[in-house]
Amino acid sequence: MPEGDSVYRLRARLAPATTGKTIVAGELRSGPAAGTSVAGARLIDYGTHGKHLMMRFDTGKTLHTHLRMQGSWTITGAGRTLPRRELHRVRVRMLFDDSTTLWGIDVPVVELLPTAEERSVLAHLGPDPLRDDWDPAIAATRLRSDPGRAFVAALLDQRNLAGLGNLWVNELAFLTGINPFAPVGAVDVDALVERAARSLRLSATVPGMYQVTTGDTRRGRSHWVAGRAGRPCLRCGTTVLVRAEAVADPQQRRTWWCPNCQPMRSNT
Repeated sequence: MPEGDSVYRLRARLAPATTGKTIVAGELRSGPAAGTSVAGARLIDYGTHGKHLMMRFDTGKTLHTHLRMQGSWTITGAGRTLPRRELHRVRVRMLFDDSTTLWGIDVPVVELLPTAEERSVLAHLGPDPLRDDWDPAIAATRLRSDPGRAFVAALLDQRNLAGLGNLWVNELAFLTGINPFAPVGAVDVDALVERAARSLRLSATVPGMYQVTTGDTRRGRSHWVAGRAGRPCLRCGTTVLVRAEAVADPQQRRTWWCPNCQPMRSNT
């Protein structure tokens, strides 16, 4: 699943190639506005908040999308199109005045709304470390509001801190030295928020460091625990464990941890 750093990097890739261009043909093929033409609009700006992407047009409208597990965006050059086998998965098409085309493929959330009402669909989100209005104090206060909640559940909740997905939540638990199912109130929340923000910024902005949590970019060594079930912990050699779903997570994402480096302590 794309995380906040993924969407930030997506914007950095799409914006230079599309901002300022006018759509000469295109439409939305999914969501409440399915069938709506976007021809004639000029794409003037992008925004992100957590895992949400906003494309703003000079018509006073914003296209709000969320990739969830399967969505993606791609650009084809003049005279080119997607492979035929992919065309049925297109949810957004924008042919620009330079003959390039932006395609939203299998994007599950597609919503066209007035730009002035953009905040209404994002108001539930917590602060985002990749935005200029990042406020760590708000994130810390929200995490402390339910100190008995499991670490993984608290950090996956986008209302507390926007942008952390399953990979980062599992890696942050390891880096914090806490069992992922222990209460979030058992950790230094201020330090946790600072570490989470620093990690997302590093991943989003430093070349070659995208979602590298160990500092080692070699294949199979870039994550401490995420995706490493049944393999030795890179720190102590203990076999990494996995549970099929995170506590209270409706998407039932997996949780990985090292039982030696992250024991469940009786005082937690």
